[in-house]
Amino acid sequence: MNGFAPHLFPCLNIGYDRANSPKGAMSIMLDASSRLAILVLWLGLAACNQEAPPPTTATPSGYATQSFTPSGFTLPQGAGCEGDVSRFRAVMNNDYQTGNVKLSVYQQVSDAIDKADHLCASGNGAQASALIRSTKSRFGYP
Repeated sequence: MNGFAPHLFPCLNIGYDRANSPKGAMSIMLDASSRLAILVLWLGLAACNQEAPPPTTATPSGYATQSFTPSGFTLPQGAGCEGDVSRFRAVMNNDYQTGNVKLSVYQQVSDAIDKADHLCASGNGAQASALIRSTKSRFGYP
């Protein structure tokens, strides 16, 4: 047997060499299949530590695609709440496309415009126009 104890861990065929080890030390000897199993396990654990890419937020298309308002830009016509909603939506889209409004502000204002549009369509024109006026005031629009 020559100082080798092969049955220390029989399932992995691990043993130690008593003859060639310093006194009190244990040198573990592994066969090729055990080394491969440990390598695969180690690589599997290393893969668990990989970081996922940061989540991305969907950006509406058209951000800062122009540096100025196009020469043909005109505000939509219309009366009452429909006109208020469509004009403010056009202004916000233009400000977003020219890079004058950050995405977070654009999304907040767009949500308010959508709510006003819904109010207007359901017959609550006065509330819709009031929401447009308060949103404009809150975000610094005249």
